Amino acid sequence: MNRPVKRSLTLHGHRTSVSLEDAFWAAFRRLAEVEGVGLNALAAGIDDARGDVGLASAIRLAVLEAALTGRLG
Repeated sequence: MNRPVKRSLTLHGHRTSVSLEDAFWAAFRRLAEVEGVGLNALAAGIDDARGDVGLASAIRLAVLEAALTGRLG
């Protein structure tokens, strides 16, 4: 397993970065494709709903939920 890699996103017009492992990043990109939205839009939606959870953790949980419910294909 490889280490998380820092990647940049734009949320509501502001640049931020998240550290995600390659497998989670690939699944996150796939989820955006399946949902028909861009990565930044998907990340913004996850950010809006995450509460006190860190953004990277919230993305991982969203990817896991999508995988468990069959939304990733």
